[in-house]
Amino acid sequence: MFVTSVFATRFLRVTQRRPDTWPAGAGRPATPLRPPQRAHLHMTATAPTPSALSERERMVVFDSQCFQKERVTLAGVEEYIVRGGRDVFPRLRCAFEGVRTVGVIGWGSQGPAQAQNLRESFEAAGVPTVVKVGLRTGSRSAAAARAAGFTEENGTLGEQMQVIRESDLVLLLISDAAMADSYKQFESALKPGATLGVSHGFLLGHLDSIGESFRPDISVILVAPKGMGPSVRRLYVQGKETNGAGINCSFAVHQVATGQPPTRAVDLAVGWAVAIGAPFTFQTTLRNEYRSDIFGERGILLGAVHGIVETLFRRYRLQGASDEEAFLRSCESITGPISQVISKRGILAVYDDMNTQDRKVFAEAYAATYTPALDVLLECYEDVENGSEIKSVIQAVRRHSRIPIGKIDGTHMWKVGQQVRARRGNTPVDPFTAGVYIATMMAQIDVLMEKGHVPSEIVNESVIESVDSLNPYMHARGVSYMVDNCSTTAQLGARKWAPRFDYNLMQQSFVKIDGGDGGVTAADRQHFERFLTHPIHQAVLECCKLRPTVDIALTGSGSADAARAGLFE
Repeated sequence: MFVTSVFATRFLRVTQRRPDTWPAGAGRPATPLRPPQRAHLHMTATAPTPSALSERERMVVFDSQCFQKERVTLAGVEEYIVRGGRDVFPRLRCAFEGVRTVGVIGWGSQGPAQAQNLRESFEAAGVPTVVKVGLRTGSRSAAAARAAGFTEENGTLGEQMQVIRESDLVLLLISDAAMADSYKQFESALKPGATLGVSHGFLLGHLDSIGESFRPDISVILVAPKGMGPSVRRLYVQGKETNGAGINCSFAVHQVATGQPPTRAVDLAVGWAVAIGAPFTFQTTLRNEYRSDIFGERGILLGAVHGIVETLFRRYRLQGASDEEAFLRSCESITGPISQVISKRGILAVYDDMNTQDRKVFAEAYAATYTPALDVLLECYEDVENGSEIKSVIQAVRRHSRIPIGKIDGTHMWKVGQQVRARRGNTPVDPFTAGVYIATMMAQIDVLMEKGHVPSEIVNESVIESVDSLNPYMHARGVSYMVDNCSTTAQLGARKWAPRFDYNLMQQSFVKIDGGDGGVTAADRQHFERFLTHPIHQAVLECCKLRPTVDIALTGSGSADAARAGLFE
């Protein structure tokens, strides 16, 4: 039984049911998307938290008093989104009515971008809400916050616990591990009826793992930009002349404070997303967000693409390519033309643009890569799902208080990359590289599909975030510039899982391509055949219509584009 066949066939089957088989609420299959009968694909009966498919049942059709929702159909599934843009900013007055202070806690990857974007959107819309940054006493980030205009003198910078106590909406944007370690202290400072906002569901994953939950007298919402903080800021600034541009966001309302109407939490969440520049905002849950996000970072967004370009570079060198040619064919091909085509015209367009010979190369590379990539991706998702990966992050952060996190761009390959970028020209799509990369991307899509995530989340966590936010950073200055501009959780995960993809591709995919282990089989080639008609292609094309209005333009200056000032200088 072939994995792709089951994924694609069952997905189409459940999404083409008659309307009366769909429950009221968010578009979701009436029956689970079951994988092949292989034991390692299933959650056990003792799983401590609901499955992603079960979580979708919490996603009722949301109502908003301030924003207009829009129905879209992605891969046969109905979802609701909210469009952003500067023409929507006047509605922020409605969303933030009664909110005197938004406290932004932390100045890492997301903090600087979100604090500045919120402040400028409020100014543009005439919203009287104050955006105030909260930092630890003596924080080294205080100087950077002051340089961005948040100061003690104007009442927009303060000690983090005091800012939490006085804020109506608290955006907790510190590192995941620090949040897990200090949450009880933060929670006790929240005033009754306040709203806690997070940009990652990691905290819920931690609370799930220790059997705890949020206080019932606070609302808990999420807005998760589908990109690193610097991208959130960069595209927002670029979009000021084009009716707003930015990074797509997911939103969730996890709980509503006792006595408050649900629409209030929805309006705050969607308003937050619009104010930081989201071109469109789609719905998720906190659990499904942290599962798809932590998994995605370790997969095609960061870890997998790092492993792919490293192993391809070595392969091309062994085949006789020069250093520069090997880098062009591996890294540059992915971060340049492949990403650009996917961003504008979808995944399938990369293959459709090829000549007959290149299509054959692509097909063989895809066929040989899909299963080895799927193997690693399934393991990764289930480690996130059962809490193992969350515990690993917390342990790693504690470990790295003694041992520095190592660099990932000091090898010969990345020195070659500096030379290539210095005299960059037009880079063609390498068909072998494209086959390997896209097979891994599709395997990630299939894992998320099988686990029950909605198409908008699948596309954003596997495609849009990769080609519109993250790959441009590797294209600009290398792998560290991409990975280390992200959260600590992402940095640690990319370092942990990149070698797994490197190893599996080298030991399994390339061996088959070269005729070993029986060579590429008919069963392998069926994975490629199913790629051609995969139901996700329609969803990707629809999401391409909802992309930012401009392409991200990086200055090449570390201080201008990096999450933390001076990190890459």
